Amino acid sequence: MKMKATAIALAMGLIASSAQATGSIPVQNVDPALHDRLPADIKQAGKMISVNNGSFPPYEIVEGPTSMSGASADLTEALAQLLGIKIEHATVSGLSGVLAGIKSGRYQLAIGPIGDYPDRQQKNDFIDYVQEFVVFAVQKGNPAHINGLEDTCGKRIAVMAAGSAEQVIRKQSQVCTDAGKPAVTVQSFTDQPSSILAVRSKRSDAFFSSQAPLVYFVQQAHGQLELTGQGKKNGFGDIFQGTVVPKDSALGKVVLDGYNVLFANGTYAAIMKKWQLDGNTIPQPGFNLAKGTGK
Repeated sequence: MKMKATAIALAMGLIASSAQATGSIPVQNVDPALHDRLPADIKQAGKMISVNNGSFPPYEIVEGPTSMSGASADLTEALAQLLGIKIEHATVSGLSGVLAGIKSGRYQLAIGPIGDYPDRQQKNDFIDYVQEFVVFAVQKGNPAHINGLEDTCGKRIAVMAAGSAEQVIRKQSQVCTDAGKPAVTVQSFTDQPSSILAVRSKRSDAFFSSQAPLVYFVQQAHGQLELTGQGKKNGFGDIFQGTVVPKDSALGKVVLDGYNVLFANGTYAAIMKKWQLDGNTIPQPGFNLAKGTGK
């Protein structure tokens, strides 16, 4: 209970710091053609629900059961204005809960960004809008000497439960044992703040995750953390992330065309600049961009 309370306190601190992000995001006019192409049930309800699995700064910073800030929240609001509907937020536990909720129809989409991989495309469609890299957040000075995936044998590595990084680190653990080295102790957490807290409290040697949020967390750690493994593949290839929608749904095409508008009119660039995510931008959004090179 104390650990959970501490993680919540850390998350609240990150939320407060997010208020420092500045930048003017253009207000969108409703695009009647896009609105008319929405599925009938969404048009009738005048809204849809985007599901997330907790804070993923600086993209998603959950402030309450149905409220969020961050780059993805700004993108969500811009898309909602463009489509002429409301997009509400809901939080569930773990990526599996996100995907199951979309499959069941309880939620219409997950703005994300969520990692796009060929295996996930079998049951979902992705409208990708950022490119990502996977690195390590370690204690200042890197006492465990983790500079890449090959250095994780015998180490305690925190990851997001059911995420792509967990799959990669578990494969690496097998590589370690096959070579006669100690296995990786894989520590799975359901949210980013708990994972970072494990490193800061020295219960984990490193947190293996997406670079964008790790840069954010390191900035908020007041010199306690640093990044390592930058400039390496670390078990991955090209990584695209985006919004998840049901497989072969009409909604996916509408969201893609909506993002194309936001890219073309400068809104996407303004949002990414506001949240210091310029290094994660892509020239235009794409549909299921992962082609087997992600991992």
